[in-house]
Amino acid sequence: MRDGGIPEEYLDGYGKILSEVAATGRRLTREEIDSRRALGERAAEAGHGQRAQGRGHLAAALAVWPSLSAPTDRALSAVHQVIDAFAEGYERAQRLAVRQEEAARREFIDDLLNGRSDLGRLAERAERFGLRLSQEHAVAVAQGTTSYEEGSGVSRQVEQALITRFGNRNVLLTTKDGRLLCIAPGNEDEVLPYFAKQAHAATGGDRVAIGRSHPGPGGVVQSYEEALNALELADRLGLDDPVLRAVDLLVYPVLTRDRQAMADLVHETLGPLTGARGGAGPLLETLTAYFDSGCVAAQAARRLSLSVRALTYRLERIHHLTGADPADPAHRYMLQTATIGARLLDWPGGED
Repeated sequence: MRDGGIPEEYLDGYGKILSEVAATGRRLTREEIDSRRALGERAAEAGHGQRAQGRGHLAAALAVWPSLSAPTDRALSAVHQVIDAFAEGYERAQRLAVRQEEAARREFIDDLLNGRSDLGRLAERAERFGLRLSQEHAVAVAQGTTSYEEGSGVSRQVEQALITRFGNRNVLLTTKDGRLLCIAPGNEDEVLPYFAKQAHAATGGDRVAIGRSHPGPGGVVQSYEEALNALELADRLGLDDPVLRAVDLLVYPVLTRDRQAMADLVHETLGPLTGARGGAGPLLETLTAYFDSGCVAAQAARRLSLSVRALTYRLERIHHLTGADPADPAHRYMLQTATIGARLLDWPGGED
């Protein structure tokens, strides 16, 4: 080990090169430059620090300097060439290592979220990325109008915010299919809401869905799919909440579990609305606003930019056509369920 802290093997032939350059004035040959690059790659792969390598080369040059023949400015130029070539090889090895790490991370994420690979092997690989799949995990998914890319400005901003707030709590931030994902232990209740807040703020309004916590490797997949389903439901139902929780939307999968029964309810309850002037659309929109407003006519009218009188007229028209009164608690549940079903089934546009 040299005084500069660099093993002798990475200085092999260095003194000879300096001596010959000082004596002849020649530049380094292609073979000599390639050999320095190769040594730089080896040093990076062995985990030696790049700054120590530069100090070591300078220390080695000073050690042989008194024995060099003049002019020594040629040797100084050679020192620069050697250090540059060594650094180039070092950095090339680092870039390759980063690409390999990114590829391994991407393969792991794909296997984890697609439910592929042997579970035991998957759990071993997970520890490398800070996840212990024997525990419960939950997944949050951020989705916007533009795709998220690994290492993008938004991804780095959100990741830095999480690290600053929580440090290392076995949280994995990644991207998949243009969405930004956060996988966190199920007992870390603050992480995913904070991720949702940061992702929403960093993108100026993108929506985030949070799946429920589930145990094991399959639990990550289940939570991820719940978050995706929540985003899909929000689009179909026109929900405007910036943060959606799968646990709050469990009623909707229940309502559509028997799709044919729901379709029958929609047709039987709301079918007569298709005979209204202008079709069922405006009246269905009225029912949606009315129920979303807690059956408060004034608030529903504001949502629709209508007068209360105009809204009341629409509700009366719905009562006349369907025989069910939205203001009557005895009829309300059936009408509201049918209205939700219509939105889920994209009726009347998506159903015959």
